Amino acid sequence: MNDAPHIPPPTRGQAERAARKAQRMAERLARRAARNAGRAPVAPEFDILIVAQRGGIDREAAILAASLRLNTPGFRGRLIVAEPQPGGAWAGTDPRMSPLAREALVALGAEIRPLHARSFGRSYPHGNKIEALALLDPGRPFLFLDSDTLVTGDLDAVAFDFARPSASMRREGSWPVPPPYHHGYDSIWRSLYDRFGLDMDGSLDLSQPPDHWERFLYFNAGWFFGADPAQFHRRFHDWAVAVRADPGEALACQSLDPWLDQVVLPLVIHSLGGGRPGPELDGLDGDVTWHWRNPALLYAQAPDPALTTFETVAALPEIAPLLEGWEAAERLLTGGEGRRLVRPLGAAHPPQAPERALRKRLKRAGLWLT
Repeated sequence: MNDAPHIPPPTRGQAERAARKAQRMAERLARRAARNAGRAPVAPEFDILIVAQRGGIDREAAILAASLRLNTPGFRGRLIVAEPQPGGAWAGTDPRMSPLAREALVALGAEIRPLHARSFGRSYPHGNKIEALALLDPGRPFLFLDSDTLVTGDLDAVAFDFARPSASMRREGSWPVPPPYHHGYDSIWRSLYDRFGLDMDGSLDLSQPPDHWERFLYFNAGWFFGADPAQFHRRFHDWAVAVRADPGEALACQSLDPWLDQVVLPLVIHSLGGGRPGPELDGLDGDVTWHWRNPALLYAQAPDPALTTFETVAALPEIAPLLEGWEAAERLLTGGEGRRLVRPLGAAHPPQAPERALRKRLKRAGLWLT
């Protein structure tokens, strides 16, 4: 005998209601899929690292912090400011930021951490970014930004793949400078890859001609990111110290100051499985961040949103006091020479022409202000 309970078949009304419910569920799922179609995946929470010290870099850092609050108000990570301290590699000077800049950064939500430099400091200030990585929390994704950077869009919307580190491609063929009849680009770069046990061939852009500088992995160190700052720091620091101490025969004629960080950065990124940035990162050096580097270049080259951001944050109560006595701000911003004189010079500069030609024009016009 079958003791299973008898379950009557659904009535016609019940079947119709079940069918309508299933259809509504399918429609909701379809609408959700349509909304998500083409939407870049949201990056995990990450920290931003910048450096701030006396001499105007602290002012730039405060401007960056204000632009972050303005254009990414819901930033999910932390803005961490590395402040070099007296002593160690900075012996003989006090690199700490001004009290006014410190107050502004704190008011803007930044977290300030002391940087005790041991390897670079006064002898190579660009090394701040290398040693500062040791201040970050291990295993937590990071984005390093040079302090003279503006956040002009929503950083949280950038689809970072932190497992594949990358860096800025807004650079020119500044290094190396191969000597005539001796080492070319290939042999110079290959000496570095071989030294650290790396496969250079996997880093090449084969669409570029042999021994052309763009064939080789080369970045501007104005921004770079990775998954683990501790691992990134170890390689960046140790390899930079090693190259500076013993460049090797292929680099004997090459200058490493100020290029050391940009020489070693491609090696580190390649060793960690990274490479050139993809189109999902176009907003960096574009409509999400802008590395302005110099106030005259800002007015000459920056897209309109970046210039508007700079002028907006300059009027904030946290920032305005920092601009007092700064000739570049007094002339280019307050005095209007930036938009009236510098911007037309920048507009007339051919996009593919070397930047040094623009710098010369600005200097000749008395508009190269730092």
